Amino acid sequence: SSPKGFLGDQPFGMVPELVHAGVMTDWLNDDNLWVPQSDRVSFKPVLFNTGAGYFVNLLRVRQSGVVSVHQHSGPVHGFVLKGRWYYLEHDWEVQAGGYVFEAPGEIHTLYVPEDVPEMITLFHATGSYAYMDEKGNVVGSEDVFSKIERARQHYEKIGLGSDYVKRFIR
Repeated sequence: SSPKGFLGDQPFGMVPELVHAGVMTDWLNDDNLWVPQSDRVSFKPVLFNTGAGYFVNLLRVRQSGVVSVHQHSGPVHGFVLKGRWYYLEHDWEVQAGGYVFEAPGEIHTLYVPEDVPEMITLFHATGSYAYMDEKGNVVGSEDVFSKIERARQHYEKIGLGSDYVKRFIR
């Protein structure tokens, strides 16, 4: 006999699941959907959860150097898929296959070493980032809603239409 799953009703109001094939393989090679943040930094959305205030995305850096000084308002989980990076404020380095947990509140500076041509990390970030200069002055911010808006603009620009972003929102 075949195995049987749950036969009851799912909770009322539950949002539908989200399934993407090839996130760790095919997606890494498809340049079209990477949303530019600067000339060398881009992201590819996996999930935008507007109700819980978090996002999951692939972050790609294609040149060594400082990416940003920032502070998180919530916890961050990172899984490095390619390359390596570290924070200038710490003595550890995380590389492909590694995991990092970032506690809310800490201020740190993401750095990609000189000999790393490309870094890709899957980040799950809750809350917002405050981008800062080296003295701690806030110069910008980012959260699930600003990520959605940046993705909407990119998808419109490349001809997919701004509504393409809806496939990532839950």
